[in-house]
Amino acid sequence: MTPCGFCHVSAANGFHIIWEDEIFVAFRDRNPASEHHIQLIPKRHITSVRSLRKQDAELVRTMKTIGDKLLDEFDPSPTMRVMGFHIPPFNSVNHLHLHVQGLPYKPMRRAKYPISPGFGPFHKGFGWFVEADQAARSLENGRTIGVFPC
Repeated sequence: MTPCGFCHVSAANGFHIIWEDEIFVAFRDRNPASEHHIQLIPKRHITSVRSLRKQDAELVRTMKTIGDKLLDEFDPSPTMRVMGFHIPPFNSVNHLHLHVQGLPYKPMRRAKYPISPGFGPFHKGFGWFVEADQAARSLENGRTIGVFPC
C-alpha cells in the first residue's frame, strides 16, 4: 500500500506550510490553479469527501471558515473565492483536502474546478467538484457526496 502523501506534511518534506493548529494544516499548492491556491487538510487521515457522513458537516464548515481566514490575508472579494473538494476518482491524493482559491484562475485551469449548482432536493448537480457549502448542506441532510447529484 502506498503511503499517503499528505499524512506527513511538513516543511522538512518540502511543503510550504502557511498555517497550522493541532487539527489542521494549510500549505501552498505545488501547482497552483489560481493566483492564491492553498490546500487545507485535517491532520487525521480521512480518505476523501466521499468518506464523510452527516456528523462530519461541522468539520467541512470549520475547514471553510479557516479557508476564508487564510484568504483574508490576500483580500480577494467573496465573489473571487472558491473552496471545494474533488470527488474520487477525480482527485489526485487520497487524503481529504480543501482547495482554497483566491481567483483569478490561471489560463486553462478553471475547467478543473467546475461548480455544478443543485436543483430540486439536491445541493449539487452532476460534477467532480463540490463546493464546501454544498458538501456541508448535503451532509447535514444525511446525503453522501458523490459525482451524481447530492
